[in-house]
Amino acid sequence: MGHSLASHQIRTAMQRPGGLRNPMARAAIMTAAAGAAWGHHNRNGGWWWRHPHGGFAWVGPVFWPYAYYDLYDYAWWGDDYDPYFWDYGYGDIYTGLFGPYDYNALSGYADYLPSRGSSRQPTASNSDSQAATTTLADMCGSDRSDIAGFPIEQFRSAIQPNAEQSAALDELASASQKASETILNSCPKDVPLTAPSRLAAMQQRLQAMRDAVGILQPALQKFYGLLSDDQKAKVTALAADQRRGRREPTADNGNCNTAQPATIAWPGEVIERDVKPTDAQRASLDALRDAATKAEDTLKSSCPPTDARTPPARLAAAEARLDSMLQAIGTVRPALDSFYSALSDEQKAAFDAVGPERDGGRIANAAMTAAGGDEPPRGRHRRHHHHGPNIGGMIFRMIGL
Repeated sequence: MGHSLASHQIRTAMQRPGGLRNPMARAAIMTAAAGAAWGHHNRNGGWWWRHPHGGFAWVGPVFWPYAYYDLYDYAWWGDDYDPYFWDYGYGDIYTGLFGPYDYNALSGYADYLPSRGSSRQPTASNSDSQAATTTLADMCGSDRSDIAGFPIEQFRSAIQPNAEQSAALDELASASQKASETILNSCPKDVPLTAPSRLAAMQQRLQAMRDAVGILQPALQKFYGLLSDDQKAKVTALAADQRRGRREPTADNGNCNTAQPATIAWPGEVIERDVKPTDAQRASLDALRDAATKAEDTLKSSCPPTDARTPPARLAAAEARLDSMLQAIGTVRPALDSFYSALSDEQKAAFDAVGPERDGGRIANAAMTAAGGDEPPRGRHRRHHHHGPNIGGMIFRMIGL
């Protein structure tokens, strides 16, 4: 982990004020942490659970680690600046069903659960005598006001609001803070090891994002409605400046409705071979596969609108996308619960191993290469008392808001 985080791109992002606001930097950090810490790799297909623009939806037990950033970046600046919001879709439901992390990989997170916190020594920095204990919630980051209020001050500087507009902007800043806290509170309290618990965690995270949109919308619409045409043009110009400042080209957004059959094909042969469903169970399995297909179709019809050119319009588009994702999970979860509850303990274990088996169950040198390093990981995570710099805690805090 430490070696991968020493790559130039990640080091630059961490040292530059506001570096994590760059979506490319966030994707690089997420890729480094996911790949270096538990670098399962499929020699035939690469990281089948990686997003088209880089990064991963699931990093350990956390779904959508940069939920706050991706939602806000798309709403404020548009998909040309941050296409990652629209990378989330059916492939992530598939990854929820067939998670790539096996028990050994996820067991490393046990040390960060509240129930085990007392068994570890707190870490103190040289400059601060106050002890700090890392928990699983640290993976979801913090709701620091300078981030939760972003880009409120940029708007204020650009448009020079009058008194009424300034008051509305303050209301928007307060709503932004509350929305950030809503997403932060959706961080998992436990490590989801089974397919049903992963989808439950995914649904909880998406619902928090949907609730955050509901908090933001009235304040944003009120503020934007008070702006003059000239001020709205300045907001549009500010977004254009942000996109030009990235300097990294992004692909089009056609990925949101691309089926990608080669990478997310239903693992029917593996399920038949390892789970060995009975005839009665096979009916439930067929229902699960049908539900997954229906969920995929739902999300294929939900793509970013080309005419969403203002923050309120883009936030409405994000709302519709989140609604579609929640609808898709709502289609799959009952079918999964029905099938999974009908399995024996041995069959459940085999079903939960489908994803890790697809990855080949081995640590890959390619994980470090993609993260900017040139050495493979030197072993699995070991539980031990941390003395000195807490690398795990540092990574967990970076994989957040």
